[in-house]
Amino acid sequence: MNQDATGVGAGEPGHRIWHESYAPGVPGSIDFEEITAPEVLTRTAGKFPKRTALLFMGKKISYAELEQSASRFANALLALGVQRADKVALLLPNIPNIVIAYYGIWRIGAVPVPNNPMYTDRELEAQLNDSGATVLVTLDLLAPRMLALREKTKLEQIITCHVNDYLPFPAKQLFPILKKEMYRKYEEAPDYHEFRSLVDKASAEFGGRPPCLDDVALIPYTGGTTGVSKGVVLTHRNVTCKNQMMEAWFSDMKDLPERELAIFPFFHLAGFTAVMTFAIRMGWTDILVPRPDVPTVMEMMIKHKPTVVPAVPTIYVGLLGLPEFKEADLSSVKGFFCAAAPLALETINDLKAATGAQMVEAYGLSESTGLVTLTPWKGVLKPGSAGVPLPNTDMKIVDLETGETELPVGREGEIIFRGPQMCKGYYNMQEETAKAIRRGWFHTGDIGKVDDDGYVYIVDRKKDMIIAGGYNIYPRDIDEVLFEHPKVLEACAVGVPHAYRGETVKAFVVAKPGETLTEEELDTYCRENLAAYKVPKAYEFMDSLPKSTVGKVLRRELREMERNKRGAH
Repeated sequence: MNQDATGVGAGEPGHRIWHESYAPGVPGSIDFEEITAPEVLTRTAGKFPKRTALLFMGKKISYAELEQSASRFANALLALGVQRADKVALLLPNIPNIVIAYYGIWRIGAVPVPNNPMYTDRELEAQLNDSGATVLVTLDLLAPRMLALREKTKLEQIITCHVNDYLPFPAKQLFPILKKEMYRKYEEAPDYHEFRSLVDKASAEFGGRPPCLDDVALIPYTGGTTGVSKGVVLTHRNVTCKNQMMEAWFSDMKDLPERELAIFPFFHLAGFTAVMTFAIRMGWTDILVPRPDVPTVMEMMIKHKPTVVPAVPTIYVGLLGLPEFKEADLSSVKGFFCAAAPLALETINDLKAATGAQMVEAYGLSESTGLVTLTPWKGVLKPGSAGVPLPNTDMKIVDLETGETELPVGREGEIIFRGPQMCKGYYNMQEETAKAIRRGWFHTGDIGKVDDDGYVYIVDRKKDMIIAGGYNIYPRDIDEVLFEHPKVLEACAVGVPHAYRGETVKAFVVAKPGETLTEEELDTYCRENLAAYKVPKAYEFMDSLPKSTVGKVLRRELREMERNKRGAH
């Protein structure tokens, strides 16, 4: 077959070379059903009313109960004066309240604005003001801070949730550190409401009209990888199309009673897109993990026998280091799902050896409603690759200078894509939107390449590229070599200023527990495995590397830390 650089087969309109890597029955193009997420919940609850939708600390919430709770919360919001298109901010971990809140907000045509509970007040103030949110749904532990923050934002009302709102014991018993005086302080504040009280008092009958497909469904904020956190405008069409792409990908698991471990936080697109909304479309059970750490994940895998386990590499590496992992019966697991960073081949092989389950790697960003590519389910896994583009998705590699010249197979350049999962743009940022979306394509700022089968390999972030002595160096190349050292647990390379070369490479390294590492040892190893100009000129050993909520190493923070050190001298 004649083929151009994008993989478009000449003579076959709409065909892409990566379609040949799809599992049997997965179409290259989908005729999308026009249905929004809240309508999907209603339909799933009708099909499986008694099936467990959410499992949280032993509490089971059925699909019928989730549907009723969403309608009750929708009615409660209407009673508070919330209208269509109003912004409702969420500041919650993975507890039942966040799922109920999302679907209740959607039911009245309002817009959820998820926020990271670990953010500082300064970060939250900026995001709340940018979004224009007038209502905040938050955790009780954060309520005193949020009441103080309310004066600096457009917030009019605060709704607080207790971690055990859906458990049989009182909050003060679960959190004895909270004194009655503190509760009184914010319970008596004006326009303060308790989530469970609102839901219990409201009607379970909801007669309002659902949102339209092209209405705004979500405004998540990017993690500020480039230093500026931006609100991404996603529509209901984006959300439903992305979920239907995944449904086609995993069609053999549709409507089955799968149990998914909800490690990715729902305020992040990885959890929102690949776990929460997708599980409800598929009729699965989400096992909620409010604050994931390796021992907790291990305990829940043993206790609840999940069949689907999505996580970041640091979780998988940590699990493999536990004696319990090697001894546990994990035969229930059908598939692992990995995003945010590439997995080492050794980790993939060890997981498969322990469980027999397939690893599915992914690539995506907030602006793509979470996903652009996936490893073909029950297909070929190519180590180092993030899989192939989803149905109805186009992708190509373009030159780094202009972003216009398409590059051939194997050449590294910027990844651009288009498809129904592509966002409308950035909220209140027309200039940034125009820079990112050009001629109908979204320019990701990620550097990658494709092979002859259309498999995508992510090389690095465009802004992370190190230019040393005229050479372009991708720090991810160095990271991957260091990962393979038998004594290295984690590693991250960054560019640091250099008087002669402009920049040079420094590596931050975490040794495996009980291991001793030296700079000389790593230098010898890198010289054996890297071109001379890529070898780090300095190393720094750390107890841990800074990470985002989903476990992605924050290269930007390491660069900033290094700049601060140099500035101090």
